[in-house]
Amino acid sequence: MTSPSPAGRTEISGLRRNANWHRLWLAQAISLTGDSVFDITVMLWVAVVLAGSRPWAPAAASGVLIAAAVPVLAVGPVAGVWIDRWDKRRIMMTADAARAAVIAALLLVTVPGNGLPVPLSLTAAYVVVAAESALAQFFNPARLALLGLVVAPSDRPRAGGHLQATAGAAAIIGPPIAAPMLFAAGIRWAIVIDAASFALSFAAISRIRLTAQPAEPGSRTGFRREFTAGLRFFITNPALVAMTAGVMICTLGTGALNALEVFFIRDNLHATASWLGTFAAVIGADAIAGALAGGWAGSRIGPGRVFWIGMVTGGMLLLAYSRLTQITPALAILAAAGFMFGAINAAAPPLLLALIPRNMMGRAMSVFNPLQQVAGITSLAAAGILAGTVLRGYRADIAGLTLGPISTIFGISALLIIAAGAVMIRPLSGLAAPTREIPTPQVQA
Repeated sequence: MTSPSPAGRTEISGLRRNANWHRLWLAQAISLTGDSVFDITVMLWVAVVLAGSRPWAPAAASGVLIAAAVPVLAVGPVAGVWIDRWDKRRIMMTADAARAAVIAALLLVTVPGNGLPVPLSLTAAYVVVAAESALAQFFNPARLALLGLVVAPSDRPRAGGHLQATAGAAAIIGPPIAAPMLFAAGIRWAIVIDAASFALSFAAISRIRLTAQPAEPGSRTGFRREFTAGLRFFITNPALVAMTAGVMICTLGTGALNALEVFFIRDNLHATASWLGTFAAVIGADAIAGALAGGWAGSRIGPGRVFWIGMVTGGMLLLAYSRLTQITPALAILAAAGFMFGAINAAAPPLLLALIPRNMMGRAMSVFNPLQQVAGITSLAAAGILAGTVLRGYRADIAGLTLGPISTIFGISALLIIAAGAVMIRPLSGLAAPTREIPTPQVQA
């Protein structure tokens, strides 16, 4: 059954019968898998092949991460105005075509016998990674807006679960393929795979059919006024601000976990660092299961409840994890935490679609995404600095509990996540009904 929305679009009720949803999901599945292979291969190529055993190899590898992060902060905040002006499907197709071309251009650097000096090859790699990231700042918000155009509100929680599970699966599939491919066939095959994935994503998106997509509401009053209107909408939406703060705090906690996990395994769990791969696989697999379960639960109790329940429960599990000293219970607790964080990620897309009107999606996400990126960078830097300086050698006995530097950082992160989840109960309580889309005003630019 189809039901026209007030915005003039046509939504298909039921994901199984929704061909547009299938094409949108397929585009993400293909491009994310290609990206996963490419990202790991480029990192290894820069660190192992180009830099080799040189003393600046770690800095060269970090340059890849910096090249990917800078566009989120530099391009993301200003891309929203144009995203809100332009056709979302065309934005995605243009971004995919451009990314395929940019990544394919890297093949010129890898031609055997080209004699390019290492600094030039490194620069080319950084430029390609940065360009791909810059184009993603247009693609990703447009994809979320298009999801709202083709999927009915009652189906969005399950759609968010499927999308997050697909992203998790791509992250698991990529690394085992990337390293053998690089050392057996070289960087060129990773480039070809990623470029081809964007071409296939382009083809899938081009087949999405919208029966009616009207011009974006609101008059164009100039970039500055439209940008200011988007910022004003964001900061005056209490539920959106609360959700953003929760995501940032959760990112701070999980970032600290990622940065210091290897040291926690060695010093607190008294195991070898080789267990890190097992922990990552367990977290990834359970995050996929959590995303699917979160989508199912969101369609019944609402994504708002899934979001804050996931944060409170996930924080409690992380707090328990910070006190463990044995590997087996640590794996079990961390698996459960991964499940809850997967559910949180699944609840995010339907929540954002409910909180942000269609004509503000690009500008609102141009604030949301950079703030999350800042939280991620801050957590990695702060965790390392605290563990290596302020808390180095720290030991304390409080109420019979022995606290070390890593367990203290994990414990504080967990308490922040629990508090953030509790604070969000009231702002997100209105988003509990799964069949009702919360009305949001069509803010004029």
